[in-house]
Amino acid sequence: MSVATADEVRRGGLQRMRVVALSLLVLAALVFVATIGRGGLWSYVNAAAGAAMVGGIADWFAVTALFRHPLGLPIPHTALVPTRKNMLARSLQQFFTENFLAEDVVRDRVADAGVARRLGAWLVDEAHSAWVVDEVGRAVSRGLARVRDEDVTALVEHELLPRLTDEPLSEVTGRLLAELVADGAHHGLVDLVLDEAHRWLTHNPDTFADVLAQRAPWWTPQWLDEQVTHRMHVEAIAWVDDIRTDPWHHARRALDSWLTDLATALQEDPETRERAERLKRRLLAEPQVLTAATALWAALRRAAMTALADPDSRLRARAVAGLGEFGEQLGRDEALQARVDGYAVDAAVYVVERYGDELTTVITETVRRWDGREAADRIELHVGRDLQFIRINGTLVGGVVGLLIHVLAELV
Repeated sequence: MSVATADEVRRGGLQRMRVVALSLLVLAALVFVATIGRGGLWSYVNAAAGAAMVGGIADWFAVTALFRHPLGLPIPHTALVPTRKNMLARSLQQFFTENFLAEDVVRDRVADAGVARRLGAWLVDEAHSAWVVDEVGRAVSRGLARVRDEDVTALVEHELLPRLTDEPLSEVTGRLLAELVADGAHHGLVDLVLDEAHRWLTHNPDTFADVLAQRAPWWTPQWLDEQVTHRMHVEAIAWVDDIRTDPWHHARRALDSWLTDLATALQEDPETRERAERLKRRLLAEPQVLTAATALWAALRRAAMTALADPDSRLRARAVAGLGEFGEQLGRDEALQARVDGYAVDAAVYVVERYGDELTTVITETVRRWDGREAADRIELHVGRDLQFIRINGTLVGGVVGLLIHVLAELV
């Protein structure tokens, strides 16, 4: 429903309730006039009708005085909303801040909401997980599409490379290298290199022979060159295979020892650090570094956008499956639920503490932009229908009270 349509519905409800309240008041006035001067039971009816008139008129005055001057008369303390809208807006803002955006209120409410459990149950549905992946994918794709290659090139050239050039990295690199060697984290990379070298040597004997033949003396016989290259090829395969299969091979230990010495030198030896910094500066000064960085970014962006745009891509399927599995884990793992709920509570409290004042300022700023008449009309449109019940109740209660007073007076 649009705002205009909703306002029309509210305006219609307000007019109907006004008619009802006014009709009761008119009915009380007619009964009062018709029973003036009559005795007997009619005196009771007249007393009730008169009191109903007084109650209806008093409550009409009270309700009307909130939004305008009754009968257009500038009576003091009437038209409260138009004349004191800014004060009312500040009071409403303070009330909202103290009662809805207080830290303890937000913390208790979010904690009781069971965010993790609900999120888990929602993500288990594949349609919901797919929707999340699609929405995030579209947002990421739009963001990537807006980033131009020239912007990335400028960022790398004017921001990243100068910072890397000026920042001394030798000591940090030494500490990182020492930790990698101590943990044996480089062994996986060494194994990968050895596997690839063994595979290449096994499947490319001719290429290996051609490379060595180019370095052979011109005066050696061809049959001798072939024998030598074949023997070297066999020995190279055997040597790589020995290193590959023996985790304690002396070549591996030599590499570990060299890396350890290099890490120590990068941290403690000024000369080694200076050489490393000079090497870093020479490498970063090469134009190919900037070209390679831009090309790498472009390739990654194309691959990501292609994968995100393909509804049948493996990336999307894995993301949807991963979200579903995460939802299932949220549903059964109470410890994970507690952590996620804690994150949700902390995030909500942070938003309230950081931006609560800005959020509630919207109330005062919006009301301040209205003129007095507009503010009164808008507020009355939302609460005026319910306020008409005050007029109705005033008329009915006034009649009952008037009748009781008349009865007591007669008894006395």
